[in-house]
Amino acid sequence: MPIYEYQCEACGHKLEALQKISDAPLKDCPECGKPALNKLISAAGFRLKGGGWYETDFKTGNKKNLAGEAKSSSGKSDKPAKKTGSD
Repeated sequence: MPIYEYQCEACGHKLEALQKISDAPLKDCPECGKPALNKLISAAGFRLKGGGWYETDFKTGNKKNLAGEAKSSSGKSDKPAKKTGSD
């Protein structure tokens, strides 16, 4: 859920409100009670709820690049290739 910032034109009070995107903007100032709140334009704020986010949550197949499996920019592994008896 986004966190929106508001400022009252009447008294200058600033506040943050946790609202759904579909919620109507707040109008009444909790400080002075006048219907003079304006939504401020600011960086989007949000909360991540749940057990956690992992880098592999939304990746499939060969796109999974775990932190322990570092690869070079050429797409090849940093580990030396294994030698076979046919070389």
